[in-house]
Amino acid sequence: MSVATPARPSPPAHRKAPEPRLHLRHRLAERGVDRTLWLLLPGVLFLIVLFIYPLMYGLGLSFQPLKGTDPLANYKNFFTDHLQRDTIGTTLRISLPPAIFNVLISVPIAYRMRGRMRGKRLLTTFLVIPITLGTVLTAEGMIRYFNTSAGWFNQTLRALHLTDADGVALTGNYWGVVISLVISGFPFAFLLILSYLSGIDPSLDAAASTLGASPRRRFWRITFPLLAPGLAITFCLTFVLAFSVFPSAYLVGNPTSTTRVISIAAYEARSVEVNDSKASTIALIMAVIELLIIAIVLYGRGRLYRGSTGGKG
Repeated sequence: MSVATPARPSPPAHRKAPEPRLHLRHRLAERGVDRTLWLLLPGVLFLIVLFIYPLMYGLGLSFQPLKGTDPLANYKNFFTDHLQRDTIGTTLRISLPPAIFNVLISVPIAYRMRGRMRGKRLLTTFLVIPITLGTVLTAEGMIRYFNTSAGWFNQTLRALHLTDADGVALTGNYWGVVISLVISGFPFAFLLILSYLSGIDPSLDAAASTLGASPRRRFWRITFPLLAPGLAITFCLTFVLAFSVFPSAYLVGNPTSTTRVISIAAYEARSVEVNDSKASTIALIMAVIELLIIAIVLYGRGRLYRGSTGGKG
């Protein structure tokens, strides 16, 4: 007696091949390539067109002096001419103090405003108003306010018998530029530090408080180590903003002597001497100095962060 075996289903006449796009997607996924990386393409093109190409063009131009055949002539002339070389020290003396001051003064204000408080929005708006003014309008206001003869500041000092008829000169000198940089740079430092502090989990501070840690101890042992990377980034940004000072040094400073910063030297090389090669050289020197300061700050941030975590990664 034979047993009938069940009939096997006949294979399909044709099997649908995978779509090319789906096949390519699987191959890219197997190789660890994420298609979302294509979203970086506009940013990369923007970086090449507006940063890398001008940088390389300026670098090549700096080795093409107008006079002579020595490709390093522009650099040699800059560092051998004390009027040009001294602009580096002048710029650092003008830019570093406001950058440090803006970061330091922003920390306690932002620390107090990191949580809920009455009038927080109004106070924040008041503190960031200088952003809307611009450098030129700020300088114009300073010239009128700190005028030695008719300015409100000196009139008030004379009314209080705190100064003589000559008044206190806070424009046309070093202090005018520093005050201008503080006014224009503080909002950026304050907003950045406030955002970093707002990102720190408040439960850490609350837990330390329940364990009996004082506010001072909680700040230095918990908040500050977590805030240190943000402070370094904030300082770098405010320093770059201050280092490239030009309008303030020209409008409320003394661009021919005490506030002749390196950006003014680059401007004179381009507009007065009509020497693009020299101007490119000075601009590149500016960039190198800024990168050196940023590298030092970021290196110190890394050391501080490793120290605060006990050397653990």
